[in-house]
Amino acid sequence: MTQEEKQLLLIDLCARLPYGIKCYEADVEYTFDIIGTTTNNKEFIFSDGYERNLEQIKPYLRPLSSMTEDEKDELYDWGWDVNGDDIYSSSSTDANNVYQTYQKDLRDARWLIDWLNAHHFDHRDLIEKGLALEAPEGMYTTE
Repeated sequence: MTQEEKQLLLIDLCARLPYGIKCYEADVEYTFDIIGTTTNNKEFIFSDGYERNLEQIKPYLRPLSSMTEDEKDELYDWGWDVNGDDIYSSSSTDANNVYQTYQKDLRDARWLIDWLNAHHFDHRDLIEKGLALEAPEGMYTTE
């Protein structure tokens, strides 16, 4: 694992901590929940009480293609459209007020990232990069 891959995985996993994230450890072929990180963010603390570093684990994430119709509808209600593995803003912009539009877009983007993390979607292509595993259907229940 390269330093760049470690950094990407660290950023992603830390952002998901409030939502719970299941990981696989190859050495013991078992799935654990991450419950925290060490003070130096070098290792993660798991539900079994042990610490593991990034090279030992792979998170389970949902591909965007596994999004349910209800989830797509929720995104649409917030001004986002889903087309396959692409998510894009469907809201119109006001060319006369660029600052207000920027602030709205920034708030919307933050909401979208939090929503994707809470629903365990792989919005950084970690599965494709070999840094995560596709979550089996039903591993993460959706609300």
